Amino acid sequence: MKPAVILALASLFATQATAHTTLQWFWTNASTSTQSCVRQPPNNNPVQDVTNSAMACNVNGGVPVSSVCSVAAGSTVIHEWHHTNRAQGPSDTDDPIASSHKGPIITYLAKVPDAATATNVNSLDWFKIAQDGLSGGVWAVDKLYTAKNGKWSVKIPSNIPSGDYLMRGEIIALHSSTTYPGAQLYMGCVQIRVTGGSGSVPSSTVRFPGAYKSTDPGITVNIYSGLKTYTIPGPAVI
Repeated sequence: MKPAVILALASLFATQATAHTTLQWFWTNASTSTQSCVRQPPNNNPVQDVTNSAMACNVNGGVPVSSVCSVAAGSTVIHEWHHTNRAQGPSDTDDPIASSHKGPIITYLAKVPDAATATNVNSLDWFKIAQDGLSGGVWAVDKLYTAKNGKWSVKIPSNIPSGDYLMRGEIIALHSSTTYPGAQLYMGCVQIRVTGGSGSVPSSTVRFPGAYKSTDPGITVNIYSGLKTYTIPGPAVI
């Protein structure tokens, strides 16, 4: 692809401000969903400065909600993302996120004494439990967009202690990430209580902000250059 075309595409995609997304619903199993334990931001705007305090749980992410969702260690839960809302999804071509917003989907956990009272999210020690980036030319966001229901499944590790956690889901849209700040980061936190766990909290943790740098190849990258591999930012999955 010629440089002029690349720049034109990047400019086009960068103007698609309406194609944002938020984590809105949480499924404790395949049949039960709720919003009551999700700390939702006030709007669907992205975070683009990786040093911003909103990197942990988005804007107002330090404000607890009333409920804590109980999940079993080793079980599969679902994050449900939407451009606007679940009801509008079928008529919204940018739901759950625009198809142009290619990038990875990542999930972290942070142990807390009480998820319903945890407020200082920037001091938490986060460990990564799942990630999906680019494989065979297909991005994680491609899979989310194709499914058309906004659902992204994540397995709760079986070897972590029982107790309360904040669960951080994240999408990084790379359609305008050739220069910094350009990548659009969307994150949301869910208050969960893990039951039936064992073992100890992993020692390999990061904090937000701090986990990502502007120079990381997963943050500043030209995805229109025939990219075959992609380095997902942050630590390794535990």
